[in-house]
Amino acid sequence: MKKTSKILLSEKEMPRQWYNIMADMPNKPMPPLHPATREPIGPEALAAVFPMELIKQEVSTERYIDIPDEVIDLYKMYRPAPLFRAINMEKAIGTKSRIYYKYEGGNYSGSHKANTAIAQAYYNKQEGIKRITTETGAGQWGSALSWACHHFGIELLVFMVKVSYHQKPGRKLLMNSYNARVVPSPSTMTESGRRILEKDPDSPGSLGIAISEAMEIAVQDPYTKYSLGSVLNHVILHQTIIGQEALLQMEKADDYPDVVIGCFGGGSNFSGIAFPFLREKLANGKNIRLVAVEPASCPKLTKGKFMYDFGDSAGMTPLLPMYTLGHNFIPEKIHAGGLRYHGAGVLVSQLLKDGFIEAKAKMQRECFEGGVLFARTEGILPAPESTYAIAGALDEARKADIEGVSKTILFNLSGHGHFDISAYEKYFEGNLPDHEMTATEVDAAIANSEI
Repeated sequence: MKKTSKILLSEKEMPRQWYNIMADMPNKPMPPLHPATREPIGPEALAAVFPMELIKQEVSTERYIDIPDEVIDLYKMYRPAPLFRAINMEKAIGTKSRIYYKYEGGNYSGSHKANTAIAQAYYNKQEGIKRITTETGAGQWGSALSWACHHFGIELLVFMVKVSYHQKPGRKLLMNSYNARVVPSPSTMTESGRRILEKDPDSPGSLGIAISEAMEIAVQDPYTKYSLGSVLNHVILHQTIIGQEALLQMEKADDYPDVVIGCFGGGSNFSGIAFPFLREKLANGKNIRLVAVEPASCPKLTKGKFMYDFGDSAGMTPLLPMYTLGHNFIPEKIHAGGLRYHGAGVLVSQLLKDGFIEAKAKMQRECFEGGVLFARTEGILPAPESTYAIAGALDEARKADIEGVSKTILFNLSGHGHFDISAYEKYFEGNLPDHEMTATEVDAAIANSEI
């Protein structure tokens, strides 16, 4: 294999199609249910919220879907994204394994979220939509969609989870710079927000609450649609550009991963890098493990229950079959705000249930320790979310060394942490608490969300 630290693709080599894992799943997910009747629903039920082309992608079973030329042109601002071998980090821990990372932080938003933000804004523009509402946790999704909406001349209203709104003021200002309006959630702007604040005036908020607020505004106006940055099938579809590029880059490196790792909130960045490799496992029998790493304080994959649940706190979304901690669950105030979501995407949930992917949970401080090691050896300060993938990769390398084997490890570095420097300050001060949900707490959270 070639010992190189940076593997690039040319623009001509960039994939022109997204990959749809639905085409190759042995067991297709169960259908979404109407929130009131609990009967299966079809694509028409989503028309009030999403443009039709995205709805078609949401339910599609086609293996590959063409990327529109206008989206490709905008992707070329920052794609193909580089793949690096973490040679300096390998040396620092003394591992015999090879560790690679796909770097998605080199675009205007600083994260992988731009891959779907551009696509979603494009399809909304094609349908004549004037305004989009959305939620954001740590702010990477809001940042990505802000610029994309401004580019296509669409107004954007962002409900940002309140704890992150105050923890990460730089993200709010970036969204403002891209011409978006940002409101801390829960807010007094919506009925769902006011209900939460009546019960808990100091609520830190959650992605589930912010989704409810954004959807409530969207359904009131036919020229307003809602946009989601993770979880849904069409979002995951757009992110597969990551893994498809990585497949080509690993081939250029004359190497192939034994394990592919991504941090996990709702599923977009893990699925984006993992699903194209999973196809190689499903279709071509490649022996590869795919590991999602989530916070121990929000362990929907490792401790949650597989059941039908709402994607939001107010119960406005269709009921989806997912691993969940319950739609009323309010996570701890960890700094990986993008991972503070109660549920997992339908595709990931089904694949985990069927044993095709794995999941593990990590503590916050250990992940920041890995993030600092990565910054000092590789020169990139990772987003708090990405530190979970780094910690997972370090686990795999150390385990391989104990076993006396050498492995090839690939993870998705989903974004940089330049707007999260205050979180690193707390880590250096020893003021970054750990929290792990107990089985009793999980049972109580699920029971509190019974439908």
